[in-house]
Amino acid sequence: MQADSVQRWMEDLKLMTECECMCVLQAKPISLEEDAQSDLILAGGPGPGDPLQLLLKRGWVISTELRRIGQKLAQDRWARVHSMSVRLACHARSMVSEYSAVSRSSSQEMSQIEKLLMEKCSELSAITERCLQVENEHVLKSMKACVSETLSTLGQHFGQLLELALTREVQALVRKINASDNIYTTESTTGNLFSLTQEGAPLCRIIAKEGGVVALFKVCRQDSFRCLYPQALRTLASICCVEEGVHQLEKVDGVLCLADILTDDSHSEATRAEAAAVVAQVTSPHLPFTQHLSSFLESMEEIVTALVKLCQEASSGEVFLLASAALANITFFDTMACEMLLRLNAIRVLLEACNDKQRVDTPYTRDQIVTILANMSVLEQCASDIIQENGVQLIMGMLSEKPRSGTPAEVAACERVQQKAAVTLARLSRDPEVAREAVRLSCMSRLIELCRSPSERNSSDAVLVACLAHF
Repeated sequence: MQADSVQRWMEDLKLMTECECMCVLQAKPISLEEDAQSDLILAGGPGPGDPLQLLLKRGWVISTELRRIGQKLAQDRWARVHSMSVRLACHARSMVSEYSAVSRSSSQEMSQIEKLLMEKCSELSAITERCLQVENEHVLKSMKACVSETLSTLGQHFGQLLELALTREVQALVRKINASDNIYTTESTTGNLFSLTQEGAPLCRIIAKEGGVVALFKVCRQDSFRCLYPQALRTLASICCVEEGVHQLEKVDGVLCLADILTDDSHSEATRAEAAAVVAQVTSPHLPFTQHLSSFLESMEEIVTALVKLCQEASSGEVFLLASAALANITFFDTMACEMLLRLNAIRVLLEACNDKQRVDTPYTRDQIVTILANMSVLEQCASDIIQENGVQLIMGMLSEKPRSGTPAEVAACERVQQKAAVTLARLSRDPEVAREAVRLSCMSRLIELCRSPSERNSSDAVLVACLAHF
C-alpha cells in the first residue's frame, strides 16, 4: 500500500490485463477443471490471504473503470462503453469471488449488496450491447439516460459493498490491537492500520468510527509498548485529518495523553516529535472542526512549553519542523499562546534555529517560524525581543526566499514565507526602533523590488498585497 508508484502501477496493470483477457475469453473456458480456471483468474492478483490489499487494489481498478465508462458515455462512444462494461463486470465478479475466498463468512447485508452489484453489472452489459444495435438517435438518447442511471446505481452498490468489506477488515485489526499483549503482533497490526490511513479520508473515517483512535491511545498508555509509541502516534495524526478522528481523540482524553508524552523527557525524541505531529494536526487552522477542541486549552501551557523545548533541543530538521508546525497552529488556535511564547523566550529559540542548517534548512520550516513570528508580532513586547535577537535582518532574509527544486509545493511554501515576512515587518514597524532598523537594512528597496518584479515574488498576488501594505 506504500509501494513505489511505478511498482504500484505494475501491480495494478496485472489486474487490468487479467480482465482484458477475461473479456476475450468470456464464456470460452480453457479448462474442464473449474479450479484451473479459477487459478487463472486469480493469477497476478493480490497475494493470497490478504483481504485488505485485495479490496484496495480491486477497489481502485473498479473506481477507475466506473469513471472511464462515464467519460466514454458522455462522448457517445458506445463500442467502448460496452467493452468497458463487460470488463467492469469481470472486475466486480473477481473482487466478490476473491474476497469471499479469503475472508470470514459473509454477512447477510454483504451478500445482498453483492447480489445487487452483480445484477446491475449484468444489466449494464446487456443494455450497452443493445445500444450498439440502435441507429435511431432519439431512441439512443433515451437509452443513454437509462445507461447513466444504471451506472450510477451500480456505483452506489459498489461503494456500499467496499465500505462494508473495509469496515469489517478494520474491525478485525482494531480487535487484534485491543486483544494483543504481544509487541510484534501489535507492531504489525498498527502498521497495517497506518497503511490504511494513507488511502484517504474515507478510510480514516471508518477507522475512527470503528474504535481505531481508542485502540491506539490504549497502546500509547502501556509502558510495555513504548517502542511502538512513534508508530501509533503517526497513525493517530493521520486519522485526525477527519472530524470523527478528532472527536474520538477528545472522548478518550487524547490531549492529556499527548501532553504527558511531550512533557516526559524519558520518552525518545522520535516519540515526542510524533506527539507534536498529532498536536499540529488537531490544532490545524485549515480544519474547522479542530477549533472546538475544548480539552486542549486545559493542557495548552504544558504542551507549548514542551514544544518550545523540543524546538530548542531538536537534533534534526524533521523534528524541528513537527514541533514548530504544532506551535504555529497553536498560535492560531488561541491568542493566549502568543503570550505564553513570549514568556518562554520562544523568539530567541526560533531565531537562533534559523542560523542552524541542521534544524532549519527548508522553506517549509521557515514557513512555520515566520507564521509564529507574524502571529506574535501583534503583541507590543514582541518588537523589543526581535530587535534584541537581531531578528529584523533574519525576517528581511525571508523576503528573498527562493525555491530550490521548483516543485509546486516548494514554490507555494516560498510564497507563504515571503508574504508572512512582509506582514510581520509591517506589524513590527509600529515600533520606531524596528522601523529604523528596517530602513538601515534597506528593507524598503527590497519591498519595492518585490512589488515591481513578479519573478521576485513568484508572480504571487498575496505577496504583492502584503508588500503594498507597507506604503
